[in-house]
Amino acid sequence: MTDNTDTIVALATPNGVGAIAVIRLSGPDAITIANSVFKGKDLSKQASHTIHSGSIADGDLILDEVLVSLFVGPRSYTRENVVEISCHASGYIIESIIKLFIKKGARSAKPGEFTLRAFLNGQLDLSQAEAVADLIASNSKASQQVALQQLRGGFSTQLQALREQLVNFASLIELELDFAEEDVEFANRDQLKKLIHEITKIVGRLIQSFELGNAIKNGVNTVIAGRPNAGKSTLLNALLNEERAIVSHIPGTTRDTIEEVLNIQGINFRLIDTAGIREATDAIEQIGVERTMEKISQSALLVYVFDAAEITVEELNSDIESLQKPGVTMLIVANKADLLNPEQLSALPHTDRVIIISAKEKRHIDELKHKIYSSAVKDQLSGDETLVTNIRHLEALQKTEEALVRVLGGIDGSITSDFLSMDIKQGLHYLGEITGVVTTDDLLENIFSKFCIGK
Repeated sequence: MTDNTDTIVALATPNGVGAIAVIRLSGPDAITIANSVFKGKDLSKQASHTIHSGSIADGDLILDEVLVSLFVGPRSYTRENVVEISCHASGYIIESIIKLFIKKGARSAKPGEFTLRAFLNGQLDLSQAEAVADLIASNSKASQQVALQQLRGGFSTQLQALREQLVNFASLIELELDFAEEDVEFANRDQLKKLIHEITKIVGRLIQSFELGNAIKNGVNTVIAGRPNAGKSTLLNALLNEERAIVSHIPGTTRDTIEEVLNIQGINFRLIDTAGIREATDAIEQIGVERTMEKISQSALLVYVFDAAEITVEELNSDIESLQKPGVTMLIVANKADLLNPEQLSALPHTDRVIIISAKEKRHIDELKHKIYSSAVKDQLSGDETLVTNIRHLEALQKTEEALVRVLGGIDGSITSDFLSMDIKQGLHYLGEITGVVTTDDLLENIFSKFCIGK
């Protein structure tokens, strides 16, 4: 673990060309160190949450004209004294000011160390701290909203309520152990069983929410596949509304995968246009077909496109059967509807999974986008529900669920209080790992090392 008693410094804004850079100091001596090089008001006598104009000087050498923002602990992000220096974004100026602060007693901050201090000082719990990194990395409206909801404590509040109920029963079970010889039962087993059922149901819903939460956070892998000349690349261009893929009447034009991101109602879909599926005529095409099948297996959503004017019913059914993979949602897209007469259109399969379009004429593309979105979201995104987006949280919830199942089995099997207590404690332990009630140095190091420096 890092030393939480010294003062740390880092650049809080990205390196690169810009007008302003912000250098952040946090720790017991942050105000003293900043004040020792600041030419302006005496910072030690100023109120928290105030901004002061002046200059930073190394002796008689003025380094820059700056604005200093003052946050007196505990009313700060880290609950320590925090000073933020807004200076000009010259690499030389930034480096000179940071070196000056280090010379005056600060040290360089490690990745995520400001947020680590916020956690250690009780400003944030661990799941909220992780949400800070998710918020910084968010690249869509939906991922931003989910991270913000977690940062505000929605997830933590729900978990804390579950833990408190379990703790109360665990205390009664522990009390029974003190009176083991008298064979006294303080914890009503029927009430405990009812509570475990309720908590297991909530934990199960949280586990199930990971599929959507992960999709929102990382995007939905969406493969566009079908036979050569089915119009896959034309469809990709129509969805993106730009000429991204090469379109040709010659079958087999696409020999490798093309990947682009499409944002639909705040969720990113990672569209992958693949080589046509058929018996390959050369080694290069064979590699392309193999990559297509590999991408399908790794996807969450498959958009299967077929040429409605050419394919037979037998070929269509054969493709659908061979391409359907476990855990992959398939949408079936009948393309080239502009080439069909009314009788041919009516002969096409009409189900919820089949969308009839013309990629070339851009007909029903919006309907297809809606289907793509609804296939991923499945009416689960209302804006106020808790979604699990972190694999660490998912694993902890799965272990919690396993412990709670053992508790239920123990109650039904009338096991002794000491074994029942052990299983309840296991559930409490894994719930506590999510919010940081239970931590290890290795866990914290692993989480915060992935943060950017300055946050």
